[in-house]
Amino acid sequence: MDDADSADELAWETLDTEIDYRCPGFDVRRDEVRFPDGETDGYHYVDEAPAVVVLPLTPDGDAVVIDEWRQAVGRVNRGLPAGSVEPEDADDLERAAARELAEETGYEADAFERLTTVEPTNGMADSVHHHFLATGCEPTAERDLDHNESIAVETVPYDDLLEAVVDEGLRDGRTVTAVLWYELLYR
Repeated sequence: MDDADSADELAWETLDTEIDYRCPGFDVRRDEVRFPDGETDGYHYVDEAPAVVVLPLTPDGDAVVIDEWRQAVGRVNRGLPAGSVEPEDADDLERAAARELAEETGYEADAFERLTTVEPTNGMADSVHHHFLATGCEPTAERDLDHNESIAVETVPYDDLLEAVVDEGLRDGRTVTAVLWYELLYR
């Protein structure tokens, strides 16, 4: 049996779909699905726009990080600038990455390179995160935070950021993914 046949045997059929709840940043969607055995049921998941995540490095190799309040876990979380891809940026993810970097940190980059694209929680959300490396970052832009963003910006030696990922002092999954891909591709 080839992979296509296996995927066909495992696939669920979507019979209907609707939004149960809307809020800023995401929706909760309910699909009525038919399983491979013929049974049907409802399946809820978080429905959100694709996002960009930026690992910004200064000309000296320091990382630009953000500390942001995260209500879901009830604490300030260290991470990287990230945000939703706006419809006008859907075909230009690098432009979306540059916008998020400037809005959240006030930094602009000389260059962007794609690191990876992941589906971080595909069992409960349709999230797609596009990770970028931004190099030559300088604080030359105006920050433009959303009304629900509480963010402080700091630069740290990249090796300190890597150490925080490895010793589990940094728990933001998007940041962990970006740093580890950077390590795999560039170091």
